Amino acid sequence: MDKMKMESKNLADEKFQKLAALFPNAVTETKDKEGKTVRAIDKDVLMQEINTAVVDGRQERYEFTWPDKKEAILLANQPTTKTLRLDRKKSISRDCTPGGGH
Repeated sequence: MDKMKMESKNLADEKFQKLAALFPNAVTETKDKEGKTVRAIDKDVLMQEINTAVVDGRQERYEFTWPDKKEAILLANQPTTKTLRLDRKKSISRDCTPGGGH
């Protein structure tokens, strides 16, 4: 019997890998706050590669924002071991009948 992996995907890593595959020239390394070498995307090289307008900083644009939005995005991309589980007794089906239609 196969065991389920009880951790979500690392979305940030997945996105980095996709960018790296599309724009290998933009992949570089830098030092983090602790001085460790970490992977990075060079924004200037990426902008040259896509050769289009890039909104930067406080330049006007349509956006939906709130306090700690950047932190929320970082947290959403981190792997988690939390799992939602079906509770058939509390579930309702599409036609609003109890039991989740099972």
